[in-house]
Amino acid sequence: MNDRNIPVTEDELHAFVDGELPTERRADVEAWLAAHPEDAERVQSWRAMAEMLHARYDSVAQEPVPARLELERLERRPRQWLYGAVAATLVAFIAGGTAGWVARGAANAPSTFQSFTADALDAYRLYVVEVRHPVEVGGNERDHLQAWLTRRCGWTVFAPNLEASGLKLVGGRLLPGPNGPASFLMYEGASGERYTIYTAKTETGETQMRYAKADKDGALFWAERGVGYVVSGGGADRDRLTKVAQAVYDQAGKNGG
Repeated sequence: MNDRNIPVTEDELHAFVDGELPTERRADVEAWLAAHPEDAERVQSWRAMAEMLHARYDSVAQEPVPARLELERLERRPRQWLYGAVAATLVAFIAGGTAGWVARGAANAPSTFQSFTADALDAYRLYVVEVRHPVEVGGNERDHLQAWLTRRCGWTVFAPNLEASGLKLVGGRLLPGPNGPASFLMYEGASGERYTIYTAKTETGETQMRYAKADKDGALFWAERGVGYVVSGGGADRDRLTKVAQAVYDQAGKNGG
């Protein structure tokens, strides 16, 4: 097979970058790249991104999957979280609803905030290192992705357009949440930085945004209409994370998800 015009698939290009391409096909792919500079540039950018992700997250990738992210949890309803939510509701009732967003945020049980951000950051750190398989459904199937996650999760899952923030939808997947299914969307910037949006059901009504940090990764949590949201990102740029989260918040409100 010496014809440089033999079509090379996207999967083969990824396998070439990952060193998983069969030996007999390598020469064909190399010839293809020599004749197709646009594909060669894409391959080079994937390699650069892979090196950056491995340097940043290899230690995390070797860690076992946290028990709370195991899919078997979708069949269980953790009562401890439910009791915390009931307690939070009682506190909010006693405190009264006249103090607005600040009062609702203060009344929110720490266990809800901690549960959501811990799960979201664990998921972020688990999948952000993946180059070939970071998601189950790719961003090129946005409509299908939204419909699938909406059907499985039970609320309107909307994948916001974050191109104004320099981020493109990579795709999404279904995860176990604190009290049932959770949706997980991933976005990527031109330099390879990744942000994720984790949403799951919560019995907490509404809260203001609250910030959490684990090592160098940050997350912003809020709840609205019975759904908790966490936007996560790496690095120490909290302002950047806040702007992304604000864009997600604004679009989720307009689209009911």
